[in-house]
Amino acid sequence: NTWEHGVEKEEDQGKRIATVAHEAGVRHFVYSSVGSAHRETGIPHFENKSRVEAVVRGLAFPSHVILRPVFFMENLLSPWFLNGDHLRAALNPATVLQMVAVEDIGQYGARAFTDAARLNRREIDIAGDALTMPQAAAALSEGLGRTIQFVQVPIADVRKNSEDFALMLEWFDRVGYDANIAGLEREFGIKPTTLRAWAAKQRT
Repeated sequence: NTWEHGVEKEEDQGKRIATVAHEAGVRHFVYSSVGSAHRETGIPHFENKSRVEAVVRGLAFPSHVILRPVFFMENLLSPWFLNGDHLRAALNPATVLQMVAVEDIGQYGARAFTDAARLNRREIDIAGDALTMPQAAAALSEGLGRTIQFVQVPIADVRKNSEDFALMLEWFDRVGYDANIAGLEREFGIKPTTLRAWAAKQRT
């Protein structure tokens, strides 16, 4: 992934896997991209996935589906965000961030195969909840059984470590994801996992 090996290597691997699959005669190809990859975000680790998507389309598999999950709920427990009892992020407290549980991505991934004929050529943005960071902190507090407080940090501090990550957070504040959560549930019958429900499963 980008954070371990860089934007270029992630892109190269994605393109290579798609190409090898096509050469091997794969009939149905499913690619897990990122929410809003098609919207020219200017975020490096979104733009590289957009270019992989273009390769998948260009290879003209008999059938393909592109899934675009938004921000993972699981990220909130990583050191990028949760430090002790503080949920730290360079986001405006009023910014609503769409997010999704990895388990939900798995359900849509399964449908991409079981409903392959119906979903052929579909490109689907996936989200399960939409919350501000203070609301996310409240949900985590309930789930983890301790008080978590949101702390807004300067974007300059994030930029010192990663320009890519800083650009993403600025885009969240300025534009943000636009998955149709209610529409997804109506079409697929998959009940979206809310952050509160997800957090309730995280207490160890």
